Amino acid sequence: MAKLLTIQGGKPLQGRVRVRGAKNLVPKAMVASLLGNEPSQLRNVPEIKDVEIVRNLLQIHGVKVDADPETGDLTLDPRQMRNAEHSEIDAHAGDSRIPILFCGPLMHKQGEAFIPDLGGCRIGDRPINYHLEVLRNFGAVVDKQATGVHITAPKGLKGAKLELPYPSVGTTEQVLLTAVLAEGITELKNAAVEPEIHDLIAILQQMGAIISVNTDRTIRIEGVEKLSGYKHRAIPDRNESASWASAALVTRGDIYVEGAAQRDLTAFLNTYRKIGGEFEVDDDGIRFWHGGGQLQPLVLETDVHPGFMTDWQQPMVVALTQAHGVSIVHETVYENRFGFTNALKRMGASIQLHRECLGSNPCRFGQRNFLHSAVISGPSELKGTTIDIPDLRGGFSHLIAALAANGTSEVTGIEIINRGYEHFIDKISGLGADIELTTR
Repeated sequence: MAKLLTIQGGKPLQGRVRVRGAKNLVPKAMVASLLGNEPSQLRNVPEIKDVEIVRNLLQIHGVKVDADPETGDLTLDPRQMRNAEHSEIDAHAGDSRIPILFCGPLMHKQGEAFIPDLGGCRIGDRPINYHLEVLRNFGAVVDKQATGVHITAPKGLKGAKLELPYPSVGTTEQVLLTAVLAEGITELKNAAVEPEIHDLIAILQQMGAIISVNTDRTIRIEGVEKLSGYKHRAIPDRNESASWASAALVTRGDIYVEGAAQRDLTAFLNTYRKIGGEFEVDDDGIRFWHGGGQLQPLVLETDVHPGFMTDWQQPMVVALTQAHGVSIVHETVYENRFGFTNALKRMGASIQLHRECLGSNPCRFGQRNFLHSAVISGPSELKGTTIDIPDLRGGFSHLIAALAANGTSEVTGIEIINRGYEHFIDKISGLGADIELTTR
């Protein structure tokens, strides 16, 4: 049965929400437990769909997983690890792209890996060729089949010198999870250095890995013979924190985000203040609220860390529809991330999309005819409409717009939001929103 969320907009969101571990770290930390010869303990784990998918995949590979949803603690014991049937892997993979990161650990421990066709949000071309090419450099043999990819390492995995054409987060994670037990030294140039990457490195170091990160985006990994378990508290989800901050701004509300961390939100907080939002930091989280005056337009470009994160762009675009003047947003990371603006335009927003790079930051697709720059004129009076959620971050941005709009919005496809936002319906309701969830 499909779920329908009916939203009566126009009410400021006020209250408190709790943010737990980062979606972009926790599933990868769970995969890392495969590398150890002892159990691992991961704390601050959210109840989201991506965690459920990885838990299922680990269990069919013989990993014992004990979870305490109340505390957010996971215990992962890989000592009875085994091969899984291809049909089992395919059945549990869901729409997540996480299975590709099982390759290195499975080859080290089982001698082979099978990766089914991968899903994920429809935000642009996200091929796995980076991953496969990296694995080949380690000595893997890749056999592409009709139902997925079968990967073996008949001569074992050996360290390699690698340089990424783009600092891909997923490929950097692939290198880390493969190189730590590979024979010899691996050097990765132009690596991603997001906070979640550093947290994964901290986990692997706890397990016994030897990893150094240079200031020029070069990561050096010395392979070791074995790894133990880890005990680690996941960093908070900076993307969810930024989403609630944007919700406070757009609805003229006041939200305290328990667990939000200032350090990993620096670029977002600067932009938030420039547009007219206010925030206050304490030891337990960050309070976000509308500053009371007119919101200011700005020019914004997404970038890899430490720049303005692409996942922050979509909720911020909703806020910019309420700014007085013309704003420009240049998306440099994903070529199809502005698809969510169609619903905003139906709600009354003035947004024009352009193929040109309206900014100075380099992007991967500026000459490939994609609509990747947006000109937003405001303020616009948003009105309720019907919305079908297209992807995770765009979907939450639609919720923000509907909560701020005058009138009623009917939203379908909300299940995808569960991939990255824990108990988001309960949280929105607890902030005073007028919503109703039904099935049809």
